[in-house]
Order: sequence, then C-alpha cells, then structure tokens
Amino acid sequence: MIKIKNLTKSYSTFAGKVAVLRGIDLEVQSGEFLAIMGASGSGKSTLMNILGCLDAPSGGIYELNGVNVQNLNKNALASFRNHIIGFVFQGFNLLQRMTLVDNIALPLVYAGIPREQRNERANAMLIKVGLEGYGTYRPNQISGGQQQRVAIARALINHPKLILADEPTGNLDTKTSQEIMELFSELNITDGITVILVTHELDIAQYARHIIHVKDGQINFREPTKRMKEIEK
Repeated sequence: MIKIKNLTKSYSTFAGKVAVLRGIDLEVQSGEFLAIMGASGSGKSTLMNILGCLDAPSGGIYELNGVNVQNLNKNALASFRNHIIGFVFQGFNLLQRMTLVDNIALPLVYAGIPREQRNERANAMLIKVGLEGYGTYRPNQISGGQQQRVAIARALINHPKLILADEPTGNLDTKTSQEIMELFSELNITDGITVILVTHELDIAQYARHIIHVKDGQINFREPTKRMKEIEK
C-alpha cells in the first residue's frame, strides 16, 4: 500500500533551512493498522500530511497504491487522493449549516455524483457507523462522539483503501474514544481498510497492530502492539 524511501522534508525560514523529516524509510502493507507516535515537533504531523498527499516531500520516494505520487500533477493528485484516501481529524471539520447527510456526501459533490445517488450513499454510511435515522440532523444537535462517527462516514463515502486519522479521539471522553477506536478496528478487520492514525495516547495506539515512534524527524523504532501479539498467538 505504502512505500517510502529516504523521505525528507525541510522548510526555508529567515534563520535558514529547517529539516523536519530526515530520511524516513517506511512500508505499510494493505490491510495494516498502524499508529504513529512522537512528541510535539518530532515530525509525525508532517509525515502524516505527506502520506495524505496534502504536502510534498523535499526529497525521497513516496509510492501509494503502486503510484509514485510525485509524478502526478495538481489535478491528478487531487483526484487520486479523493479516491484512495479518507481523512478523519480531531476537530471533526463538519459544516454546521449542513445536515449530516450533506456533510457526508460532500466528497461526492466534488466528484460530480448526482444528488439522489449522493444521498443514498450517505444514508448507507450513516447506517454503517450506527447513526441510522440521523440524516436530517445538524452537527450542533448531536454529541462529539456522534460527530466523529459522521466524520468517519464522510471519510468512507468514496470507499477508500486508506484512512488517515489525525488524533481522532483527542476531543472525546474515554468511553467515546473506545467506541470510535472499536469502529476503526471493525473497518480494518471486516472491510480490510488500511488505517494509519496519529495519537499521543498509548492506550489508543494499542488498537493498532504496530506502532512507529518518530523522533527528530526519523523513525526511532517500530514495535508490535499487544493486539498484534495476541493475533500472532
């Protein structure tokens, strides 16, 4: 699914060039569930942005689903990203004036899908995330955990091969966080979707199969989680 070789990223500042990623090597197999951990400033968010094709590396190679994304022009990259990747963010990023159905269907608007078909697919996604019948609600009428489920439904609407989740439980209480992570686990195991998440919380990272620790712009080490050890037994 993902092959990265000697990936670097640096930014030019008034004080000179600042290196954020310093030669990342990483392979992620299809169907993997991977957690990325690291202190603030370690480079994990920059790595996540590059994985999501939201930012370009300064050097190295990044292949996603067999495609070298650096060879794609701006329009081709946007189309590729829209069909391959679903994004879930800490802040939900829902449009408050739109219904839940319209929020979920938004990626289909950009894809030119007719409204009737968009609504049908969006309602199917609501059922999948356990919110059947909530389609006409607006984000301010539901809980934070339910809003994150809507965000996950939106990420799933184009049937992505990869979900990138950036601190998806950061605004949620413990019980709701567990429910959201169980949903990610189900999507990974049942639907075979590759999931990569960034988190500061070790108990959340344990839902993944492997954890990579990023430090000073490099992968410090990679380890299997308790869940992976149980699977291997």
